[in-house]
Amino acid sequence: MADLERFEAIDNVDEAKAYLRMFAVENDRLRARLQELVKELAALKGGDGSQQLSLELDRLQEQIATLNQKVFGESSERRPTEKPEPEKKPQKGHGPRRHPNLEVVQQRIVLADDDRACPDCGEHRRELAGMNEESEFIDLIERRFTLAKQQRQKYSCDCGIYTPPAPTRHLPGGRYSLKFAVHVALAKYLDHAPLNRQARIMGREGLRIDSQTLWDQIDALAKHLVPAYEKLKKFILGADVVGADETWWRVMGTKGKPTSGKKWWAWSMTAPGAVWHGIAPSRSADAARTYLGEFAGTLMVDGYRAYDTLAKENEALLLAHCWAHARRKFVEAEPNYAQCTEALTLIGELFAIDRETEDPGGLEGDAKLQAAEARLKARKERAPPILAKLRAWALEQRGLPKSGLRKAIDYMLKYWPGLIVFVDDPYVPLDNNATERALRGLVIGRKNHYGSRSKRGTEVAALFYSLLETAAMQGIDPAAYLTAATHYAVERNEALLPWDFARLTSSK
Repeated sequence: MADLERFEAIDNVDEAKAYLRMFAVENDRLRARLQELVKELAALKGGDGSQQLSLELDRLQEQIATLNQKVFGESSERRPTEKPEPEKKPQKGHGPRRHPNLEVVQQRIVLADDDRACPDCGEHRRELAGMNEESEFIDLIERRFTLAKQQRQKYSCDCGIYTPPAPTRHLPGGRYSLKFAVHVALAKYLDHAPLNRQARIMGREGLRIDSQTLWDQIDALAKHLVPAYEKLKKFILGADVVGADETWWRVMGTKGKPTSGKKWWAWSMTAPGAVWHGIAPSRSADAARTYLGEFAGTLMVDGYRAYDTLAKENEALLLAHCWAHARRKFVEAEPNYAQCTEALTLIGELFAIDRETEDPGGLEGDAKLQAAEARLKARKERAPPILAKLRAWALEQRGLPKSGLRKAIDYMLKYWPGLIVFVDDPYVPLDNNATERALRGLVIGRKNHYGSRSKRGTEVAALFYSLLETAAMQGIDPAAYLTAATHYAVERNEALLPWDFARLTSSK
């Protein structure tokens, strides 16, 4: 499946077409081989080799079906046997939606004195006091760039001359405001707009600027936020349960093309309500070791070997493996192996336990303890019989070594110790989906602006994706947070995390 993984990472249309042609040739080869084996099976007529040949036929048919699904099918893990939510009857309009955060601008439309004469009767139209016809609509006030010329008045006293301090600047002596730099950072790392696209938009709005100048603004802003970025990492590594995952990231070089450059890797770690990203040149155990350090606790991961290496080196590190990854392999095999349905049903029963109990991860105080006790009790009572049944089913199955069924079973049994960690710890989730969701911003960003052009670019990207996505998880206005965090860094030399900012604003 390495070719398929490379195909999924392609951004260039011509290269994608070349891969599709390769897949078509491979598909034709498999079909021709399938026809040959069908003829051989018919010739054997139940001889000694017919059973093995039948298994080989099944495997080839599975390969063809898997290939077609990967290239032409929908990217979904929903099984055909799973009933979707019942369709709701289409509504006739959704009605007016409330917009409590919008500024209300009152507009009153009246007739000028010259227009009050009725063209039909000639009488002067009189105003009906208190009678109006009212309506409302969403309007747009265009963004404007201004050149602010600031004068700071000087004062004197017996002590000497005093000048009021200038507003906080992210770049001393710079020509652009902190508000401007925050806007550029949000547009790139939250809305995924490349800097050259932002420069074109600003040009249409009257501001002539180039992408290098925009980069200078976010680079200077990032330097002030490094302590907050490092504090966020320390917070996550201090949690008892951490999710970890990785995805590729492109580093092009200053003259790189969208499809060129070296593939680096973004390493992500999550705790409830927080995410931290780091971007490294490799996906090796050394890179994982750099980010995870001496983490002591439970690490929720997939089956990537680098984490196994860390666990062997660090006795305080316990690996918990993701049931979503194990389930995914059975979903892929189910169209060719009906017996996978039983495994998927049992895995579904494990997830049902957690759906029926409250997640203690996002709670605080007594509520957190009570939720943890309830979930632990439910897991200990209901999960072991399901797990025993699932393992017994897996050991009874037979399949060719390279078949989808065999791969799914082997993966589950290989990581079985990590898959059952959740039974004894109510804070360990069943899957690592929270970390995978936290990678979405990076994935969309690399598609829109193709990654980074330098090592410094990877550092700035990792910093902003970490702080902005954590702010989003906390339900905090990202622009207000970045502005406040920069103020704290410049004026107080302190690192401000999103929840620190939330406490400050709530206390006012």
